Amino acid sequence: MSSIYLITGATGFVGGHLAEACASRGDKVRTIARIGSDTALLERIGAKIIRGDIMDAQAVRQAVDGADVLVHCAAKVGDQGSVDDYRTINVEALRSLLEACKGKPMSRFVHMSSLGVYEARHHFGTDESEPLPDSHLDAYSQTKVEADRLALEYQRKHGVPVVVLRPGFVYGPRDRTVLPKLIKRMTNGKVHYLGGDQRALNTIYIGNLIEAVFLAVEKPGVVGQVYNLTDGEVVSKRRFFEAVSDGMGLPRSKQMLPRWLAGIVVRLLERQMRRAVARGRQPILTPAQFKFLLLNLDFSIEKAKRELGYSPRFSFDQGMRETLAWYKQNA
Repeated sequence: MSSIYLITGATGFVGGHLAEACASRGDKVRTIARIGSDTALLERIGAKIIRGDIMDAQAVRQAVDGADVLVHCAAKVGDQGSVDDYRTINVEALRSLLEACKGKPMSRFVHMSSLGVYEARHHFGTDESEPLPDSHLDAYSQTKVEADRLALEYQRKHGVPVVVLRPGFVYGPRDRTVLPKLIKRMTNGKVHYLGGDQRALNTIYIGNLIEAVFLAVEKPGVVGQVYNLTDGEVVSKRRFFEAVSDGMGLPRSKQMLPRWLAGIVVRLLERQMRRAVARGRQPILTPAQFKFLLLNLDFSIEKAKRELGYSPRFSFDQGMRETLAWYKQNA
């Protein structure tokens, strides 16, 4: 029996892949999309498109009415904008959705969060029991923490069937932001190591993430839970960058400094970043760049394996081959 999936952010990378996967399973898809946004994929799969804004209460009520599952993928990402700008989309739009879902016979509300909610430090097998910080250096992470807490509050107080998923760095075909920028910088010889070549990245291939969403929807007994999600294998920054450079036929990135000196430089960069952010100035490295390039980001997915039955079907090597093949054809 097919279900009706309301997917926010369906014109984006993750939401678009999820909409396509739902349609291939025979589920009905609906979304809210602004006038003028690219809805070609959604039209091709027969999705119901409600024209409007996610902040429009009337559009939200119309979209929620009759939906069996809501997967909230819409978010403001990146480094540009004030905390208030991020909070409007990442927190207040979520609040509007949660309010509209109160009392509705919906089976699941999947809130797409991020591993970025955890403290900006080295992580070695961090699991979901890790407390979230009250304040972050960047507006995106700050508001995603607030969004997680809000979603879980609505589950506890109002019975909205929330499950929170925290994926790491999502890569895959149709990514038109992070990977293209990285490839451009690699082409120009601007990606090097500062002693962090063996530190872990928290990668997750889009195909693995989509399967995790369906598990979160269909598994009984997981409402009110939070799950970390990655590819489930050690992917160092060096392995990631070399997979991209080798796949694109580009020179490999090199270690810029001896490890002992790199460690000092990293600490100085972190100090400069924190001071600049505190004073409202532009740091040499943004918080997102600092985490991506210099921190060890290893997170445990044992809870997702145990409770969701999550078993990443695509290896990192498979996922990267698919990603780069798409990029070469569409760049």
